[in-house]
Amino acid sequence: RNAKGQRRDRYIHNTNTLMVGASSFAISSISYQPTAEELLQAVREIKLDHAEFGVKRICATLKDKGWTVSENRVKKTMQEHGLLETAAPVPMAVEASSAPDATKDQEQPAKKATLVKEQTWPEPTVPPMDLFPKGDFPKGQICEYIGMNAYRSSSAEMRESDRQMSSILNEHREAAEVHRTARKYLRTIAQPGELMIDIVEKLEDKVRELVRAHFPERGIAFPTGCSINHVAAHWTPNAGDKTVLKRDDVVKFDIGIHVNGRIIDSAFTHYFNPRYDPLALAVREATNAGIREAGIDVRLGDVGAAIQEVMESYEVELDGKVYPVKAIRNLCGHSVGHYRIHYGKSVPSVKTADQVSSVVQHLSPAVAGRERVGSHEGWRCLISMGSGVVWACRESVLGTCNAES
Repeated sequence: RNAKGQRRDRYIHNTNTLMVGASSFAISSISYQPTAEELLQAVREIKLDHAEFGVKRICATLKDKGWTVSENRVKKTMQEHGLLETAAPVPMAVEASSAPDATKDQEQPAKKATLVKEQTWPEPTVPPMDLFPKGDFPKGQICEYIGMNAYRSSSAEMRESDRQMSSILNEHREAAEVHRTARKYLRTIAQPGELMIDIVEKLEDKVRELVRAHFPERGIAFPTGCSINHVAAHWTPNAGDKTVLKRDDVVKFDIGIHVNGRIIDSAFTHYFNPRYDPLALAVREATNAGIREAGIDVRLGDVGAAIQEVMESYEVELDGKVYPVKAIRNLCGHSVGHYRIHYGKSVPSVKTADQVSSVVQHLSPAVAGRERVGSHEGWRCLISMGSGVVWACRESVLGTCNAES
């Protein structure tokens, strides 16, 4: 809360998803008593920047921000959430004759430090729900309401609306934590010479384990996309596919995970040859530009313009020829709904006259030297989980499948 006792709300985006949610903590020059949630978030952020800080230094840092906190409260918060490394006290060697109570003190068992599970690597085996048994999943980056939307920080109605979303946001955060872990694991198994079908099946089995899949409440949101080179998006291998990942390939992995229908849909580029570094950098910087531009009441056409401006400022050299990096005009980002992967509005990667405003999600697509993407042969499956599960594919392939069955 600020000096007037008003809660300060923000935008929250986790991985590549941008959402509206409750606040973390406010910084004020006036003495302020933080809530338990705000204190936990602040302590975590300090520990991320200064892992060596203990209770006293963290408490001093918070007081420098104008917060009123005691060392006991900070210590208790850190102990409850595994942020405090504690060690059993080592008893000093004292003669029994000079200290008659020493033996009695030594016989008392030392209090055991709180053991917090850690993720196992290189293969993760601990579900995030076990790493965060109290459900306090990481919140990711939090941004202030600004400009004409600053009133949301003082509006009681808006604050209450955000508070009602807390459980929904926590489900998103759990799915995002699974996604983050799966993404790191995928980078270790997606190696040259491996069959794409083997990579995908190994990844999806691991996702089911980490999210503790139970249909339809928890699990994989859609088949993993692994589009290679000229295929821009939405390709996934079928059973028996013999496609092999090569060293010079550029793969767009697209992973979907959901918890109670709250979907995290995020993609990333995977490659081995450093000659593609400029292309990957262009996409990353353009994506960040789009995230910075996005917000409530921002026109989607303006978001696309920001993405295009950054994307097309790059170029890449392949086989001695320089290509300008172009944003793909007919491949858009999209919003995500409850049990619905493509829902609501789309965000372009180029400047348009679109006056629609909203907050949207997904990575910015790019290609070297081309601006449009045509259809390609093959088929794929998409899951649309509304009242049931619907498998969609090309009519010709569906007819072939029916005929063979």
